[in-house]
Amino acid sequence: MQGATDLVINQVRFDSRKVQQGDVFVAVKGLQSDGHQFISKAIESGAVAIVLEEQNALKTLPEGEGFGGAVIIKVQNSAAALGMMASNFYDNPSEKLKLVGITGTNGKTTTVTLLYRLFRELGYKVGLISTIENRIDEEVIPTNYTTPDALELNKLLALMAERKCTHVFMEVSSHALAQHRVAGIKYSGAMFSNITHDHLDFHKTFAEYLKAKKMFFDNLEENAFALVNKDDKNGLVMLQNCKGKHHTFALNSMADFKAKIIANTFEGLELEIDNQRVWFKLSGSFNAYNLLGIYAAAVLLGEEKSKVLEILSNIEPAAGRFDKVIGKNKVFAIIDYAHTPDALKNVLENIQKTRTGKEKVITVVGCGGNRDATKRPIMAKIACELSDKVILTSDNPRFEEPEAILEDMKKGVPQDAEDKTLVMTDRKEALAEAVKMAQPNDIILVAGKGHENYQEIKGIKYPFDDKKIMSELLES
Repeated sequence: MQGATDLVINQVRFDSRKVQQGDVFVAVKGLQSDGHQFISKAIESGAVAIVLEEQNALKTLPEGEGFGGAVIIKVQNSAAALGMMASNFYDNPSEKLKLVGITGTNGKTTTVTLLYRLFRELGYKVGLISTIENRIDEEVIPTNYTTPDALELNKLLALMAERKCTHVFMEVSSHALAQHRVAGIKYSGAMFSNITHDHLDFHKTFAEYLKAKKMFFDNLEENAFALVNKDDKNGLVMLQNCKGKHHTFALNSMADFKAKIIANTFEGLELEIDNQRVWFKLSGSFNAYNLLGIYAAAVLLGEEKSKVLEILSNIEPAAGRFDKVIGKNKVFAIIDYAHTPDALKNVLENIQKTRTGKEKVITVVGCGGNRDATKRPIMAKIACELSDKVILTSDNPRFEEPEAILEDMKKGVPQDAEDKTLVMTDRKEALAEAVKMAQPNDIILVAGKGHENYQEIKGIKYPFDDKKIMSELLES
């Protein structure tokens, strides 16, 4: 540390464009840019302290400028330091809440959303931090990321504490963990749903992806609970060296919390949990895991078992998660966020298990641009293997050309499935074509975008809502 040790700080910043007089600037290495390159700009804007991890960055300051009176603090990891500073700056809000984080490839949004609804029904003031939206009790706060940056996260938690929320349920993404966005946050509990092929564009290897998820459990304190899906082969890996109290849930192996599927239909699930048979409005074995994990988390938070099951049995699915639309001609459409190979396989296998055998399954699916390209042919292959007809189409192409993404997907189409596979770049035309193909009682799966009400093309988000469009098509 160089400079004065007693400073009054106005605000913590990691974006040099937002720095004002009296702020501290944390130079964080990002995916697109490196904050160390903007130290000079931050000092010019009035930063009174600079936190950095690369001492050499100071050599780029103009000769004779010195440090402009700013205190220089060198740390091992700027991103982790930002998290801890943000937490302290907002008076450690996570310590004032029962904060439970959920991580895993699939099931995070459903789990946190249903936990939020459950605990509101139990009479608590509750916060929600999710892919779809953030909520402070009834107030909706729009979100752009699964897990906010460290400053936004702590600011949001501080507001939740100020508004007297007692419980908060949040998705914790692997990106956020790798980027230390949750550093300094104290969790009352952590849940692991599963881990499958995803986000290798960011993590590069599955080992790094797994390592990011495990960081969440490695940093738990002794009084927190660690709840993992034991049926996932990496569930117990999360508990290795974890100081929190270990708990497991499972359908197919011995666990602390166990459930059995009695019935699985398009209308819902019947499960046996703790010797009680309960009907739920969610469908699919993947939702059996979600419901069991939710039940286990609620019990670990001290709630009465029978009351939890009673409320859960009446809760509706999260938006865009096995979301059902039935047309006048009895065509059954399912809108689902499935955007990974495992999620798509789970949804289609559930459809196959619950169909009577006479209906056709028509799948409309695409893959996002500027994301893990290796999963594209895999998803096309899964769609072909588990559907009677397949339409490959555009998802959120972002800054890639849709045709290039579809070429990647076509590589996964088996030779014997080429005749039943169409490629249509325009997503709305693809949905219309699926409806034209369908006969009464057929099932159309629209996968990939789920709750999203936009399509992102070349940096612009155009209005596009799969459920709304399918409802209109099926009505007409």
